[in-house]
Amino acid sequence: MAFNFSLPLTRRLSANARPMGAGAQAGWEAYRRRAFAFGLAPALVVLTATTLLPAVYLVVTSLTPLTPVNPATAFDFSAPWQNYVSALTDVRFLHSLWIQVQLSLVTVAFQLAVGLGLALLLDLPSRLIGALRTGFLLPMVLPPIVVAIIWKVLFTPDVSPLHHVLAAVGMPMHSLITNGGTALWAIAFADTWEWFPFTMLMLLAALQMVPREPVEAATIDGAGSLQMFWYVRLPYIRQALVVTAIFRLIDSIKAFPLIYILTDGGPARATEVTNYFAFIQTFNFSYWGYGSAIATLMVAGVLLLSLMINRLGTDGGLDH
Repeated sequence: MAFNFSLPLTRRLSANARPMGAGAQAGWEAYRRRAFAFGLAPALVVLTATTLLPAVYLVVTSLTPLTPVNPATAFDFSAPWQNYVSALTDVRFLHSLWIQVQLSLVTVAFQLAVGLGLALLLDLPSRLIGALRTGFLLPMVLPPIVVAIIWKVLFTPDVSPLHHVLAAVGMPMHSLITNGGTALWAIAFADTWEWFPFTMLMLLAALQMVPREPVEAATIDGAGSLQMFWYVRLPYIRQALVVTAIFRLIDSIKAFPLIYILTDGGPARATEVTNYFAFIQTFNFSYWGYGSAIATLMVAGVLLLSLMINRLGTDGGLDH
């Protein structure tokens, strides 16, 4: 094969290249598929070992009255639905569901409001505001246990600098986490502080994807800030708001470290959400089968919310 050195290199290669036959192309495709399979195999093995097998074991255990006091109950499938019937008729479990609904709704609403407000602020053309973005991300990158300890200190009057300042100005305040009427609100406030950066980032990205033409046209027409947001920006970020809310709703079900450190489910079960109730049944009372059934119901709820996200994406809402 002779190259024509009077042509550029790319044109010489394309001019002298021979078309690949059907057999060679099929062989290349088979080789590529094998390479992908071998590359994905380790990740699939790890994912199966760490996710799928424990999930299957969880469901199987939920069908038994398993307790470490009597290990033989691990193979007792005589009443497979008893744990689920007990859960759905357990007043304490139903109470934990109601507490979970309240906490999830409050935290999601607060996080969307704070995140949207800061996203609108950070979307302004200012170098100073842009430099503050990294600082706003600090709560989200902290380990959850560290966040819980920070708020434990802030909510404890004897050591809290906030309580000392309020007492110095003549406004003493009781501990929010030891009062049944304020404990859940304190948990919601701490959770909002930890996760508002997530909603801020999601909504800021959506705001920066808004086309400039409608904004400029509305500005020329004399639209105010509120009109600009309601009629121009909000229609473009509505789907991002929905997806962000669903993501945070799913994640709010896992608000365990804050409750474990701050209130331990109290006072008087005022902050005993569903996953904390499952923890108590499993590790304090050793009802492993019953705890597995509660956890399975929670997983089913999370999967249902995930299907809602998938339906939202397949409906084309995320493509705009």
